[in-house]
Amino acid sequence: MKDTTRPRKPALWRHLPLAAILIVALAGSFLLGDHLSFDTLQTHREALLGFRDANFAGIVALFLGAYILIVAFSLPGAAVASVTGGFLFGLWLGTTLNVLAASIGAIAIFWAARLGLGRVLSARIETSDGTLKNIKNGLHNNEISVLFLMRLVPVVPFFVANLLPALVGVRFVNFALTTVLGIIPGALVFTWIGVGIGEVFDRGERPDLSLLWEPQVIGPILGLCALAALPILIKAIRGRKDI
Repeated sequence: MKDTTRPRKPALWRHLPLAAILIVALAGSFLLGDHLSFDTLQTHREALLGFRDANFAGIVALFLGAYILIVAFSLPGAAVASVTGGFLFGLWLGTTLNVLAASIGAIAIFWAARLGLGRVLSARIETSDGTLKNIKNGLHNNEISVLFLMRLVPVVPFFVANLLPALVGVRFVNFALTTVLGIIPGALVFTWIGVGIGEVFDRGERPDLSLLWEPQVIGPILGLCALAALPILIKAIRGRKDI
């Protein structure tokens, strides 16, 4: 008897979450770019402060929901949202809420990609031979270090750091852990800017996000990058010695 069984193709619905994210992200980049801005925050800052004082739980829920949607659908305005967290809630609570919302949004993108395209691509890489499989195996051997580096290096777009790990099949626990811990330094910086943004607006100025590149800020972040890369370097040196 002939074996008529064939590998089952993933159901089409598995691709819908990622497709929806990509469509909304594309539409949002054109429609919302002028609205999710520091000018909007300046215009509505008194109303936001009044709402916070009248209904603190409500503003926390509204902020978390809006920030999660911004990250999950890769909408413009993530930096504005982080600064707003500091403006409304102060440094420590603002940082906590920023990290929580950004992490939930990142996990949403991860699972949207993992359920559809990520499952297909990861399976094909696993059954293939050559460069792609070697890259995947190398990533898995240094998963936590590589994921930390993707979070800590400021030039890696947040969307890429959410999508790429899902497509190559990294472990969810490692992704979630490195996401939560890896975005804390950047979240602290943006929240810190938000704490003093009222005074910036009063002077008729705009927030200076270039603070991220100041030596006293970027220095510790680069130090964390070096620390994250250390296990990879040690394994590489040990591998050469074994050869």
